[in-house]
Amino acid sequence: MANHRLDASADTVHWGYFDAALKPLVTVDSGDTITISTVSGQVNQVPKPELGFTVPPALTGIHQKLQPKLGGPHILTGPIAVRGAKKGQVLEVRIKSIDLHYDWGYNTIRPLNGALPHDFTELRLIHIPLDRERMVGKMSWGAEIPLKPFFGIMAVAPPVAWGPVSSPPPRRNGGNLDNKELVAGATLYLPIFEDGAQFSCGDGHGAQGDGEVCVTAIETGLIGTFELHLRPDMSLEWPLAETPTHMMTMAFDPDLDDCVVIALRDMIKLICARTGLSREDAYTLCSLAADLRVTQVVNGNKGIHCMLEKKYFTRA
Repeated sequence: MANHRLDASADTVHWGYFDAALKPLVTVDSGDTITISTVSGQVNQVPKPELGFTVPPALTGIHQKLQPKLGGPHILTGPIAVRGAKKGQVLEVRIKSIDLHYDWGYNTIRPLNGALPHDFTELRLIHIPLDRERMVGKMSWGAEIPLKPFFGIMAVAPPVAWGPVSSPPPRRNGGNLDNKELVAGATLYLPIFEDGAQFSCGDGHGAQGDGEVCVTAIETGLIGTFELHLRPDMSLEWPLAETPTHMMTMAFDPDLDDCVVIALRDMIKLICARTGLSREDAYTLCSLAADLRVTQVVNGNKGIHCMLEKKYFTRA
C-alpha cells in the first residue's frame, strides 16, 4: 500500500464549508495511508510576535489569499478521493497518529454563543502554550491540561443536492463532530454520499471536554496520518466509530432528545446485527451497560454519542 502526504496551503484547503463540487487534490487506493497537515485560526486569532510562538507560514499564506465562506471558521485540508469509492458504501478512516503542528493553541468566548450565550458579555481570546514534551497545555492561572489531540472535523463530501454547506453543524457526512474519543487508535466510519468519497479534515483540538461548552476547545493545528479503506460490505445512515475498547454510535440534531433516540436506536441495531440478540435484549443491555454522552452542544446540530464496550458484541 502507498503512502501519501497533503499539506495545508492556500491551494489545498477549503475554508468554512463543504461542497461535493470541490475537486480532489489527491487520489488514493483503498488501504493507502495519507498524512495530512492542518492549520487553525482566523487572522485575529493569530498570536502577536511578542508572545514568542511560531506561526506556520502556511497559515499566513492562507490568510493572504483566501476568505472564509458561508460563515464557517474551519480551515479544512482536502478533499482526498478514494479510487473506486461509490455512493452508498462506507469509508473506514483508521486514525494512525495525530501530532501537534503548533506550539500554541487558542480559546475564545463570544457573546451570544456557546452553552451560556447570555452569561458572558465580552469577547475573550487567550493563547495557550503547548508543551510537546510533557503533552500539556499551560493555562494562565497555573493549571495544566493534558493534551489528547483529535480532529474536530473529519468528513466526506455531502450529497450534491445539498450544494455548499457551512462547516459548523455536524451532519450525516461527518464534519464538525467534535468527538474527543476520536484520538489516535480510533476508527471512524462515514457513509459515502458521492463517488470518490472526498475526505477532508481540520479543526485540530489539543484538548476538549464533552460539550465544548464555550464553542472552542484548545484550537490548534495538527498533523494526522490516516489509513483509508473502502467498505462496500457496510451501509450506514450516520457516522459510526470504534476505539480499542468501545463501539460508538453518533447522532446530530438541534434537539438533544432527538440525538439520543437516533444514537440509541443505531446502537440497538448494531448489537442485534453482531450478536443475534433480540431488540428487547439489546435495549436492556444498553440500559445496563451503554453510556450516552453529550458530544457537543454549541454547533447548531448538537451531538450525542452512545458507547458500549466491545466485550458485549461477542456472539453467544
